[in-house]
Amino acid sequence: MSKKSHNPREGTVHIIGAGLAGLASAVRLAQAGYRPTLYESADHAGGRCRSLFETTLDRLIDNGNHLLLSGNRATMDYLHAIGAQGELSVAPRAVYPFVDIRDGKRWSVRPNRGRVPWWIFSQSRRVPGSRPWDYFAALGLAWARPDKTVADCFDTSRPVYERFWEPLAVAVLNAGAHEGAARLLWPVIRLTFGKGEAACRPCFTRQGLSGTFVDPALAWLSGQEAKINFQTRIRSLQTGADNNGNAVTELDFSSGAIPVTDKDYVILAVPPEAASSLLPELSVPSESRTIVNVHFRLSQPPPTDTGDTSDIGETRLTGIIGGHAQWLFLRGDVASVTVSAADKLAQESAETIAQCIWPEIARVLDMDADRPLPPYRVIKEKRATFAQTPDQLAFRARTRTSCNNLFLAGDWTDTGLPATIEGAIESGFAAAAAIMENNGERT
Repeated sequence: MSKKSHNPREGTVHIIGAGLAGLASAVRLAQAGYRPTLYESADHAGGRCRSLFETTLDRLIDNGNHLLLSGNRATMDYLHAIGAQGELSVAPRAVYPFVDIRDGKRWSVRPNRGRVPWWIFSQSRRVPGSRPWDYFAALGLAWARPDKTVADCFDTSRPVYERFWEPLAVAVLNAGAHEGAARLLWPVIRLTFGKGEAACRPCFTRQGLSGTFVDPALAWLSGQEAKINFQTRIRSLQTGADNNGNAVTELDFSSGAIPVTDKDYVILAVPPEAASSLLPELSVPSESRTIVNVHFRLSQPPPTDTGDTSDIGETRLTGIIGGHAQWLFLRGDVASVTVSAADKLAQESAETIAQCIWPEIARVLDMDADRPLPPYRVIKEKRATFAQTPDQLAFRARTRTSCNNLFLAGDWTDTGLPATIEGAIESGFAAAAAIMENNGERT
């Protein structure tokens, strides 16, 4: 590992891409006294993590629904750094209600406090029809070979597979359990459910994704004299040799070229296809998976369930079994569902998708499914994540590149975590840490 002899804070860290990975790297570097400059091709930051005002619904909605957990350490560190920890509501306890819309059966998964999982021995806390030893099967994920899928690690004939492990895998990996990589589900289990109830409490944003993750970050970075350039698209990276080997020497943007001095660093925090076009020698995941989010404006908020639910203020979460959607997020009078691994569904028209999903929501909320379709908005994220399958994991790129001053960030890089908000933030932190390590600094 080469180290630069100059004061690292004399140079600039050029961060290409202002999604969560780029923002996270900028925040961590600014904390350490570096001067980051971000370049974003769009007119807004956050990438796919953003909120928008939907005129049809007359409500602020998120581009996509995200289930965050209290054990997401990188996410919590990021929010604390930008002073936005108060923008995230954390449930007082971990409760996950489910509804099987085929027969109307309802239950809740309720982990107990402490690390010893005695909750699996309580019928009222676990999946109906499951046995305590069904849950120990998750330990097989820890030793799964690289070619194993989630389904390979469980007895798929057991009720707990269909009612818990499969929907969890689809939600986390955006892939069916029969194709999702087992190795990616294990760190989620280990860092949340494996640490007890306090680490797996559901968390929800108070003012949407932008108001929690993006706007506070931009305000904080501005206060640290960091710069951000919107509508600035990178065209190419020029490389050459320096005293330490190969290095990026120039950034060619749509607005003009910027030289990269020997005091500077570059972080490329863009999607895999964009990274590959800039660095043809780079191996990146070539397949992606779609997520479909559907938002409905109800005539009025449903009655608040006073039972054992995951209500947090106006937000309610329910897992859906036996339908197209996996999770229902209810915020006041807006019911939103997430359909992961939705490549096939995304081929349908928005109206067809809404008509398909609405009866499922009505069933969960005990509403009349025959009533007229309420106002809705369908959002299709065609390349929501890379395909998190065993064969695609081999193409995840490492943080460091063949250029000594160029580093990678993004949820598709080799963080060891799935392509989630937590993974994106962790990748940004890793890129920042690599730069500090290059300068002999503790991270």
